[in-house]
Amino acid sequence: MKINTHKEEEKSYEITNIDRNGKKTKTSEDYFLGGRGLGPWVTAMSAEASDMSSWLLMGLPGLAYATGFSQAGWTAIGLILGTYLNWKIVAKRLRHYTEVADNAITVPDFFSNRFKDDKKILSSISAVMSLIFFTVYTASGFAACGTLFNSVFGLNYQKSMIVCAIVIVLYTSMGGFLAASTTDLIQGLLMSFAIVIVLIVGVVNAGGVANVIAHGQAMEGFVDVMKEHDPETGGVIPILSGLAWGLGYFGMPHILVRFMAIRDPQEVKKSRNIAMIWVLISLSVAVCIGFTGAALYPNVAELAGNGNQRIFIYMTTHLFKGLIPLFMAGVILSGILAATMSTSDSQLL
Repeated sequence: MKINTHKEEEKSYEITNIDRNGKKTKTSEDYFLGGRGLGPWVTAMSAEASDMSSWLLMGLPGLAYATGFSQAGWTAIGLILGTYLNWKIVAKRLRHYTEVADNAITVPDFFSNRFKDDKKILSSISAVMSLIFFTVYTASGFAACGTLFNSVFGLNYQKSMIVCAIVIVLYTSMGGFLAASTTDLIQGLLMSFAIVIVLIVGVVNAGGVANVIAHGQAMEGFVDVMKEHDPETGGVIPILSGLAWGLGYFGMPHILVRFMAIRDPQEVKKSRNIAMIWVLISLSVAVCIGFTGAALYPNVAELAGNGNQRIFIYMTTHLFKGLIPLFMAGVILSGILAATMSTSDSQLL
């Protein structure tokens, strides 16, 4: 009897999975969590690609270009530590308990179910907080799209931003979580390809790694781990400020729902390993792009002030002229678009 019952349970579970993983989303769980059927690769890449946004290709290289190691380096280290701890401490537990807590499909849902908040006070507060802060965060991603098309094609900044926003909203609304997660995997790979290629070509044009390091050492505080390029700042504060970036991971709903959606809690470890390799490579390369850009273009007027965030765009448009077909340069620049889309769709969802 026990054997038969076990087989019947297995059969029932398989049928449920087939139904959940069908081509059409039939329930809220399908739409918001992909039926809890994500594999480890999609879970890992979707979580990290949706986390990094255009900041990986614009913000972090720009910070490294302007300030040197102190801010950019410690920020990258903080993000690496935060990513690991979030996967290690939160991922498996959240995947298990969101299913136990009345099959919660959103983070606000989980709070109410987990703490038996019948009045929905916790879910209301967390929903309002998400709405307020993600409105700003998502808007910054759309702004990066406007910057990209304005820098490369000279198109109107606001119109470019609006068109990109419409496209992202449309495919997110139509496809749901599974569509967003699958495209995140592709976009994450494209981001990796873009930054690695730009770094390699940049270092070659700068005369090699030794020249990049020598240029950094020639500028006061640029490669100093304790102070910024600005000699009036430095010490412990930049270190703590950079490391503190990692604390944000524990409260990012668009990352937490990836943990909730993995098909098997036992696959979390494999997914974590994939995620950590991607994060280590991506953040290290992004910081090095800033250092290389500083060696190649130390006194470019349009890179002054907030313009330093365009260092990745500037390097791509100048380094690849005549080196590769324009089409390939376009693919590399589209890494910024991929980074923005992978984050914005997750935040919208």
